[in-house]
Amino acid sequence: MAVDEGVAPAAGTADGETVHRLKPNAVGLLGVVFMAVATAAPITAMTGNVPFMVSSGNGIGAPASYLVAMVVLAIFSVGFTSMAKHITSTGAFYGFISYGLGRTAGLASGLLATFAYVVFEPALIGIFSTFATTTLKDQTGVHMPWWAFAILMLAINATGTWFGVSVAEKLLVLLLGTEVTVLAAMAVSVALHGGGPHGFSLAPVDPVNAFKGTSAGLGLFFAFWSWVGFESTAMYGEESRDPKRIIPKATMISVLGVGVFYVFVSWMAITGNGEAEAVKAASSANPLALFFNPTEHYVGHWAVDVMQWLMITGSLACGMAFHNCAARYLYALGREGVLPSLKNTVGRTHVRHGSPHIAGLVQTGVSAVLIGAFWIAGKDPYNALYVLLAILGTMAILIVQAVCSFAVLVYFRRNHPESRHWFRTFTAPLVGGIAMLAVVVLLVSNMGVAAGPESGSLLLKATPWLVALVAATGVGYAQYLKRWAPERYALLGRTVLEETKER
Repeated sequence: MAVDEGVAPAAGTADGETVHRLKPNAVGLLGVVFMAVATAAPITAMTGNVPFMVSSGNGIGAPASYLVAMVVLAIFSVGFTSMAKHITSTGAFYGFISYGLGRTAGLASGLLATFAYVVFEPALIGIFSTFATTTLKDQTGVHMPWWAFAILMLAINATGTWFGVSVAEKLLVLLLGTEVTVLAAMAVSVALHGGGPHGFSLAPVDPVNAFKGTSAGLGLFFAFWSWVGFESTAMYGEESRDPKRIIPKATMISVLGVGVFYVFVSWMAITGNGEAEAVKAASSANPLALFFNPTEHYVGHWAVDVMQWLMITGSLACGMAFHNCAARYLYALGREGVLPSLKNTVGRTHVRHGSPHIAGLVQTGVSAVLIGAFWIAGKDPYNALYVLLAILGTMAILIVQAVCSFAVLVYFRRNHPESRHWFRTFTAPLVGGIAMLAVVVLLVSNMGVAAGPESGSLLLKATPWLVALVAATGVGYAQYLKRWAPERYALLGRTVLEETKER
């Protein structure tokens, strides 16, 4: 049936009811890639994580950490994309796990994933506000309170989601393109100048060095943290053109493209300083000198000024992408009537734009409340708002990724034995799932160090318990629905595109 692309279409669910649909054919391959890469926020991952990895993690082996993480995530993505060829759902992990491990595990994972993306947005608003206040003061002498920038970013994110994914895509392409360009300019300049004061060294990319240093576990965790959000490609399946082809390609391009970029940029940053000098710069009062020094020396002071502004726009792009992810998860849970009241609220789409506009506004409201709570408590927007909420969300999403890997194993064994493959649907998801669980262990064992000044925070101590509580709520509510509302239980994770329904 032909659908007017200006109107959010409706399609059948498992029980014949209709649900509001997102706008179809709104984004292509490059658009999905940009949305996914924006959640990884290359400039934020590089300037925010690499200095800490070099000073307190695996030292000059930081680029090797990214190499190891890229291989593990690529293996995970093999199973993830195999399932994406059969199922297209805005719920992504929620839908995948529901089909693989059942509705109860699906709802628990869906709530965990939603929880993760909901807290990621205010976390990124924290680092955005920090970058904005410091850059404005350094370069113009004007001081503005960080909460003013937080309000600005909340408004931008809400507006972008309201007008649909195509509008958000255009903004992200612009923001992402500029931040990648300035990092690449630094890295390429170092390479063209012969690799820094001591020439080239392969030590930073030697995989053995990923497991050395002050705290190799911490370094590896930060490497994996730098990719969080790459899996969001699956969320845009219903809005993309030819999702069975686009989503698997976009996922692998995101993982490998971001990985090669991370390895090269971090390697050249260390080489551009010199190995010993890089550790010294990362451990100084201004750890960003790890990137600013080679940028100023090999590109020019103007590039350092530009990089500071692009750190602001990069964190804005990342927060905007996470806002879109959170809105789509809320929408996916709402349209299936997980709670009846949600179906005609967050489960609705905009009549003209086909966007999850109500879910987007709810996400904005939740972010505003969390940001307000940290502001009232007098907490720092970087050390507390960004770091604590990022750790909380990362723990939740890594657990969901591990569960999704095991769901792939079961799904193909039960539903598509004819499509089973020794590597794609067995070895890759098994290795990927075990590796994801290992990263969760790394996170739990290094949480205190990762939190820095907030290592004694009550929120940090409560993080594993909050994640467990969200998962238990999903399990408990699914069992309640199974017993008392089986017709609603039957819908859990089952809303997929009509023309690409699970087969």
